Amino acid sequence: MPNLRNAKKALRQDIKRTERNKTAKAEIKSLRIKLRKMLDAKNVKEAEEVAKTVGKKLDKAAQKKVFKKNTVARYKSRLMKKVNALKKA
Repeated sequence: MPNLRNAKKALRQDIKRTERNKTAKAEIKSLRIKLRKMLDAKNVKEAEEVAKTVGKKLDKAAQKKVFKKNTVARYKSRLMKKVNALKKA
């Protein structure tokens, strides 16, 4: 337990940031799962829309430093590769 005033504030900020990051990660994870289900069901149009949404959410998360930018790039690349493969098939 922190004793100094600024250490207490830092702890409060850390808790707040952790909660915000968990929420963002959970939202992105649920969207990625939704996209995977659409890809399995071969819904091309819906999958493209969700992929666009996931891409936007991932970019926002990278801006807010929830994820590192290379991690976001990797996630987006993998998702778009799957969506494009579904379009061709």
